[in-house]
Amino acid sequence: MQLTILGTSATVPTKNRNHPGYLLTYKSEGLLFDCGEGIQRQMKQAGISFSKITRIFLTHWHGDHMLGLPGLLQSMAMHQYTKQLKIYGPPGSKQKFKKLLEAFESSYPIEATIHEVKEGKFLDTKDFYMEAYPLSHRTKCYGYRFVEKDKRKIKKSALKKFGIPEGPLVGKLQEGKTITHKGKKIKPEQVSTIVKGRIFSFISDTRPNKNCKKIAKDADVLLCESTYSSEHSNKAEEHHHMTAVEAAQTASQSNVKKLILTHFSARYKDEGALEKDARTVFDNTLAARDFMKITF
Repeated sequence: MQLTILGTSATVPTKNRNHPGYLLTYKSEGLLFDCGEGIQRQMKQAGISFSKITRIFLTHWHGDHMLGLPGLLQSMAMHQYTKQLKIYGPPGSKQKFKKLLEAFESSYPIEATIHEVKEGKFLDTKDFYMEAYPLSHRTKCYGYRFVEKDKRKIKKSALKKFGIPEGPLVGKLQEGKTITHKGKKIKPEQVSTIVKGRIFSFISDTRPNKNCKKIAKDADVLLCESTYSSEHSNKAEEHHHMTAVEAAQTASQSNVKKLILTHFSARYKDEGALEKDARTVFDNTLAARDFMKITF
């Protein structure tokens, strides 16, 4: 599983920071979280094919988080994108998406469906599920939680001990079913161990609230907005954003393993200052940079 940072700026981009966009690759899935202006070019710069994207998750409809969508869709279509693209967003997204397509004329249509998320689990696949929780911003805004399902790892030494051959019986054990072999009942826990699934959490524009902890709980990686340093906490309150210290407090209180800060105000020339600020509370913190890759 790998997270590629495509943009780390807040409302105004800078020379070094593009508008927000984050690509999580997992098996055959490419999950794009937010799609700020210029994301298609950022993907080119990062050497990522448009065909990698299978789903897009929009946190909200402020311009810096979605204005890259029309251009990205057009580029995907021009590159013969053949998958069924699924786009997710807060309540009201279907109407907004319809108006967006009406405003931009394109000769390169793409097959895409828009889904409005609800609080809690809204997507369940064979390997993972997704949850969404409302945040506290100036418009409807949701944070997302990717949860890989636990897997059962078969111990080859145990199979050998019981004389179980490769094939359907092993498949049943992996599914957690008890089997009968040579007249003996064999439970899955006798020949396997549970491998806990990984968790990726994304908290976008918000003031701290109880749902931040729900999203962040036990995350291997928490990607969290930290628009301001603690020195400018008044600005954070005024504009409904978080400070680096507030992001760190969320991580600390939620049993997070690693915190990645993003969505930096253009006032900060060096994101290292925000990282230093957060580390006073949560040491395993990293300030994101455009094109950074995190594998976990």
